[in-house]
Order: sequence, then C-alpha cells, then structure tokens
Amino acid sequence: MSKGKVKITFLGTGTSQGVPMLLSDEEVNLSTDKKDKRLRASVLLSWNDKNILIDCGPDFRFQMLRAKVQSIEAILFSHEHSDHIAGLDDIRPYCYKQGALSIYASSRVMKALERRYDYIFAKENRYPGAARVVENTIAEVPFDIANRQVIPIQVMHGNLGVLGYRVGDIAYLTDVKTVQDSEKSKLKHLDILVVSALRIDKHPTHMNLEEALEFIDEIQPKKAYLTHISHRLGFHKAVSMKLPKNVFLAYDGLEVTEE
Repeated sequence: MSKGKVKITFLGTGTSQGVPMLLSDEEVNLSTDKKDKRLRASVLLSWNDKNILIDCGPDFRFQMLRAKVQSIEAILFSHEHSDHIAGLDDIRPYCYKQGALSIYASSRVMKALERRYDYIFAKENRYPGAARVVENTIAEVPFDIANRQVIPIQVMHGNLGVLGYRVGDIAYLTDVKTVQDSEKSKLKHLDILVVSALRIDKHPTHMNLEEALEFIDEIQPKKAYLTHISHRLGFHKAVSMKLPKNVFLAYDGLEVTEE
C-alpha cells in the first residue's frame, strides 16, 4: 500500500489572540487583506484520505467548517496552552460519526487535558453526549498513525517543553524559542519546515522573525513557512516581499504538499 504524499493545510496561522486582535486599532488589525485574518494556529496533515490534526484550539469548529473536514484520524497536541486545546469539546460531532477519537500528547499535557475536560475523560457516570477519546501518551519515541511514522520533536517555549511533529518530509514546530542540537538532527532533508515567527521585536518565549530565519537557514529545508503570527509581524504582503526566496508566510487556508 502506498503511503501517499503528505499535504499540510493551514487551518489557522495566528497567535494566541488571533488577528485581528480584540480592542486594537493597530493598522494590521484593520487590514482588509484576507491573508491578514488569522485564526489560532493549527494544521491538518492529510494522506490517503486520512486527516491528522495538530492542536485543537478555540477556533476548531469554524476551521473544520471552513475546510470541510469530514473525518479525523487523530489529534496531536503540542502543549497545553488554551489556544492549542480549547476546542476539544467541539470534536463531539466527529465522535458521533466515527466513535472515540485517538489523541496523542505528552504525559504533562494529557494530565492538563484531563483536568480541564474531566467530563470527557471520566471513567464512570459520564455525561451523556460528551466527546469520547482514546488516550495515547507519548514522549520522544516515534509512533505510527495510518501507515505513517510520526516523529515527535522536543522544542522549548521559554521554559516549557513543546512537541513539534515530523511526518514524512514535513515538520511542524509551533511556539518555539529554542531547539537543542539533538532535536535539530531530526529535521534533516525536509521538503517543508513550518516554524513559528511571532513578531519583529524579540519575545521571551517565541522566536521573532530574525530568529526564525536564522533557524531556517541552519536547518536548510527546501521550503519553509512561518506561522503563529501576531499583528506585530506586519502586513502579509509587505513582509512576504522581504523574505528569502524559499521562505513564505503561511496564511489561513493555504495547502502545501511534500515533493
């Protein structure tokens, strides 16, 4: 059976507050360019009619409606911040259609999910109609989903460990500030590297644009896409014109397939 090429769909490319941000009249928030409208960061990896979601944030419901996603094979979580987990309750229609959904997360993140969504994870006296999940606790050991190997990549979000993921020749790293050399070795020979680039100015827990470009130059993927973007990175069109020829700003709805 052919593994099929991996396609990545950018469901959301914004930072934790999205773009436009509430109560801000900074110019990017007033843009009429659709590429400056960013839901919270999440992607869909697809191959052989299988859909793997990375993160399930507060915009999950609208993202699924917009992308017309009919099934989900599994959900991979990067970390427990609200913009990456706050949509878990909205998986219910998929559970009604498919049964319990497989979720993958580190032990720390799984415990955070269990605390926040105790009614989903309850073993007894479950709330009728609650979403159902199959828990898969992962570390840094590769695992398989739908005939594909998934390689977890440990990165640091300030002092918080976050998991990125490599599937085939595509790697997705969000909320990154630093990456150890041992993890960089897992990113060799990529067709596509997706990495967060929050803004122009430096930030204590996220790469800014300069740091993201330096990281891309070190990893040397064929192409790189920037995500988890705030309005303080600038206008999509203006920033895109200044990027290296193999680096692109991702935008909501963009689809890219490995070579």
